[in-house]
Amino acid sequence: MGSLAIDTEDVDSDIYLTLGLKGLGKGAVGTPRILSILASLLEKSVEKNDMDSETVDIKDGVAIFHGLRAPTISIQQYIDRIFKYGGCSPSCFVIAYIYVDRFVQQTNVHLTSLNVHRLLITSVMVAAKFIDDAYFNNAYYARVGGVSTSEMNRLEMKFLFSLDFRLQVSVNTFQRYCSQLQKESSEGLQIERPIRACGIKESWSSKSDNTCAPTIAR
Repeated sequence: MGSLAIDTEDVDSDIYLTLGLKGLGKGAVGTPRILSILASLLEKSVEKNDMDSETVDIKDGVAIFHGLRAPTISIQQYIDRIFKYGGCSPSCFVIAYIYVDRFVQQTNVHLTSLNVHRLLITSVMVAAKFIDDAYFNNAYYARVGGVSTSEMNRLEMKFLFSLDFRLQVSVNTFQRYCSQLQKESSEGLQIERPIRACGIKESWSSKSDNTCAPTIAR
């Protein structure tokens, strides 16, 4: 079980308040702003990639995440549903974003309308298991996500192996992702430029990485 404190002295509390990560714990009433920010980022990434879908190859190793057709539920509605019924903390959605970012880098997969929903439910479930003290089982998350339990199990295992089971996220990395998410939001989530986030390679290397790298707008 992992642990990630978001109120330590070396983080910017104002950013966490802006994103809705503080003051909205598990079971609290209200919708944290992080949900709409992530939905907007993912929707714009998917829109761009869907336009280039003819040139995007589906990798055999991660084909399990690709559906035959795009779900009718929007990304925003899907994220809201996961938050409403998943019972996880708002911080799980930042961790899930980091995990998906690592996943697309490791697998060179492009986010599309055919895979983004499965990646979302899988990454949030894995994040909840890693950082929350209590969480629902795979069968419950399968119902929330609209997949079968057996499929949910397969998605989880493929996701974990694709990440090499590297789930740890340092406070520094978490802070930098939050800062970049807040920045993207304040700048209007411009689709014309690549979405970038700082510090994403920190967990893959023992070296300090203070640079920015391409993220899940792929």
